[in-house]
Amino acid sequence: MKYLTKLEPLKNLSLVDKVEIRLIDFFKENKLKIGDSIPKELEFAEALGVSRTVVREALLRLRTIGIIESKKHKGMVLTEPDIILNIEKALDSNLLGAEMLKDIFELRLILEMGMIELLFERKTEEDLIELDAIVTQMEKDNTDTAIFSLDAEIAFHGKLYEMSGNNTLQRFQNLLLPVFQYFHEYKLKNYDSYKYSKKFVTHRELLNYLKEDNLKGFRKGMRQHLEPHFDRVLNATFKS
Repeated sequence: MKYLTKLEPLKNLSLVDKVEIRLIDFFKENKLKIGDSIPKELEFAEALGVSRTVVREALLRLRTIGIIESKKHKGMVLTEPDIILNIEKALDSNLLGAEMLKDIFELRLILEMGMIELLFERKTEEDLIELDAIVTQMEKDNTDTAIFSLDAEIAFHGKLYEMSGNNTLQRFQNLLLPVFQYFHEYKLKNYDSYKYSKKFVTHRELLNYLKEDNLKGFRKGMRQHLEPHFDRVLNATFKS
């Protein structure tokens, strides 16, 4: 296999992170693509002037985050990393601080407002029928009121993410649910006593905007619907 650039030896042979960085640079400089084979462990070790142990540890890091994998009869090849899986591992660690959790919660609000164009471009009649059934059940359960219901939010907004047609967005939304629940239970209490600055927009009203193909009304309505969340992240002080 012929490569266009030369691997330069490292000055400090004991730092695995430097080898990891150099390997990634090597992939970029040679314009390697997903599915391309990479040199063997021994070749990297000899080219970099380091031990195979150091190279092995660096490659293990890359394998852990999904940049490389071993293929039968091909050796190590480049792969497309699963960024959502890596985020999921970080969230599952339960080691995120209050400030990071707040940032992630804010990201959920950003996604909620930012996916509206996709919803209106990709919504189908079947989607609206299913969303109608969700809202009807909420109304039977008396949850579709100005009093916040976590279960109602998950059911309704989860369907909106699905309607976006973006698989990565859907998976990311599922990761955000535990964070959303955390803030609801521990940081964002007293939703039932929240005073909206304008009229509360229900799930039914949001659904009607979708049915009427009223993008402008839906965007404004969604912002009002999410007002308690925006108000608390913009005006509250979050502590661990």
